[in-house]
Amino acid sequence: MTAEVSRRGFLAGMAGVGALAAAGLAGCAPSKAEGAKEAAPEGAQTGADTADWLGQAPEIADIAETKECDLLIVGAGNGGMAAAAYAADRGIDFMVCEGSTQVGATRHWFAALDTPPFADREPVDRQRLMGEIVRYSSGNCDQRLIKMWMDESADMFAFVDGIMSAAGAVVIADENDMPGGMGGTSFYTPPFEHHYADENGDRKGIEERNVLFEKHINEAGYEVSYGHLLAKLVREEGGRVTGAIFETENGYVQVNAKKGVMLATGGYAANPAMVKALSPVTAQSVTALGYNQNNKGMGIKAAMWAGAAKDLTSATMIFDRGLVAPGTPAGYTPESIEAGDPQFPSNGQFNPGTQPFLKVNMAGERFANESADYDYLPHAAAQQPNGTYISVWDGNFGEDVQRFHTLGCSAGTRMGVQAFKKEDGSYDLDGYFQKQLEDGRLQKADTLEELAEKLGFDAEAKKTFLATCERYNELYDAQEDTDFFKEAYRLSELRTPPFFGATLGGTLLTTIDGIRINADCQALDTQGHVIDGLFAVGDCSGSVFSGNYPDQLHGFACGRTMTEALHVVKVVADM
Repeated sequence: MTAEVSRRGFLAGMAGVGALAAAGLAGCAPSKAEGAKEAAPEGAQTGADTADWLGQAPEIADIAETKECDLLIVGAGNGGMAAAAYAADRGIDFMVCEGSTQVGATRHWFAALDTPPFADREPVDRQRLMGEIVRYSSGNCDQRLIKMWMDESADMFAFVDGIMSAAGAVVIADENDMPGGMGGTSFYTPPFEHHYADENGDRKGIEERNVLFEKHINEAGYEVSYGHLLAKLVREEGGRVTGAIFETENGYVQVNAKKGVMLATGGYAANPAMVKALSPVTAQSVTALGYNQNNKGMGIKAAMWAGAAKDLTSATMIFDRGLVAPGTPAGYTPESIEAGDPQFPSNGQFNPGTQPFLKVNMAGERFANESADYDYLPHAAAQQPNGTYISVWDGNFGEDVQRFHTLGCSAGTRMGVQAFKKEDGSYDLDGYFQKQLEDGRLQKADTLEELAEKLGFDAEAKKTFLATCERYNELYDAQEDTDFFKEAYRLSELRTPPFFGATLGGTLLTTIDGIRINADCQALDTQGHVIDGLFAVGDCSGSVFSGNYPDQLHGFACGRTMTEALHVVKVVADM
C-alpha cells in the first residue's frame, strides 16, 4: 500500500514516488513540438560530468490547462504525502501531482530524536550522531541541514503519531542496543527508530502511513492528481521557479505556484543510464530490484535543467539481500540490455542475507568480515568473480541468528524464524525457507560436498570452498577470527546438517544523492546560491549522504525525508 498527497487546486507529482508500475518516466520528458531543446541555464552542470543521461529540457508550446496554487508538491511518496498532510492542517493552498496511479510505497521505519516512546532510554548523543553522519559521508554533507533534522524531527514524529494513533496504530520504539559490536569498530546505534504496528504487533490490522496521509488530505478537501508526469520546471529568466509542466493523457498541464515548488520525486534507481554513469559500483554489485520502477530521476533532471546543482558524489541504498540462482552474475542482464530495458536478474529482499554467516566468493574463498553494514559485502563482491558471493549456514540457523542479534530491519530474520520454532526448541527450517527452496534460489544439502556441487563450484573452487569451511570451523572453535577479525559472538560452525547456500548480491532500494539544498531545503545552483521558489526533499535531494547509506542509523533516510517535507511547509507558511 502507498500513500499520496491530495490537491486543493491540483496535486502535482511525478512517477518518482508511485508504487511499482509498468509505466516509468520514459514519457516524463516529452520532446517539444518542434523537436528543439532549451539551452541549459548559465552555470548549470553540463558536459562530461553528466554524460548522456541529463539531456535537455523540452520546449513545450501547447499547454492544455493551467492551474494555480501557493505550494506545488511534486510526488506523492513519503515526503510528498507528509508535506501534503501537514499543509492541509496549516491551511495552505497546495496541489500534489503524481505520475503514477496511487501513492508511493510507505517506508515504515523512520528516525526522530528524543521522542516520548524513547523516554526510558538514554537521550540521543547529538555530538556523536553528527560525527557519525559526517564520517559516513566523508564530510560531503551540510551539517546545518542535519542540525535542522535533529532539532525538528521530534515535531515531525508528533505530527505523524497524531494521524497514526487516531487510526489505531501503535508506535514501536525499536531496539538500538548492540553490545557485542559489529565490524571490529564502534558504530553508534542511537535510540530513535520508530515504526507502527497493530495491537497484535504486525501491520495487518492498520493502513499504511501514506494511505492515511491521503485520507487526511481528502477529508480536508484535497486530492492527489494522478497521471501527471513531470516534464519540466518553469523558471523566470535568471529568477525564481514559478511552477512546473506535466504531461497528462489530456495534454500538457502547467501548474503555477505563487510561493514555491517542492520536489519529492524520489531518486534515479530505475534509470540505468544514471546508475551506470553516477554509481558504477552499484551497477556491478546489484542482483535484485527493490526500488520503485517509476524512480527515474526526473525531478533531479528537471531541477538541473533549471540551473540546480547535484551532489558531486553518488550514494545508493544497497541491502545485502539480492538472492539469485547459483551462477547468476551481478548487474543488468544481457537479455534485458539487448531488449533495451536493462533490469537486474531478481527482485525483492531475502532478509537472512544480512546475517553474518560465512560468505565466500565464487572461487570458494572468504574475502571479508561478514559482520558489516548492508552494503559492505555487495561492494566488496563487486571486485570478486561474477560480482556475487555465497552465504553458508547449517542446521543451527535459528539459534545462530538469535545470538547474532542484528538490528534494524535485519532483525526480521531472528524474529521471523521464531514462528517456526518447534516444541523441542529446534526450528522448522524447511518451512521457513520454503519459498526460496522451491524456486531454486536457495540450495540445501546433507553434506558440504553436496552443497558445493549444487552451488556450481568447479573442481578447484570446490576444494577451496571445503577448506574454507574447515578453516571457519577452526575459528569458531577458537572463538577468535584471526583472518578477518569478526566478533566471536558472530562466528558460527558448519557441522550440523542440513547445510544451506545462498548466492547473493545487493538489492537496490533507492538512490540518495540528489539536488544540493540548504538548511531550509532550498535548491542551490552551482555557485551555492539559492534558486528562489524551488525546494527539494528526500531521495531527490542531496547534501546528506555520500558513497553509502549509514545503515546503523536505522530509519535516518525516511526520518530526514519527512522532517524536510514538514520544514518546507513551515517555510512556505511564513512567506
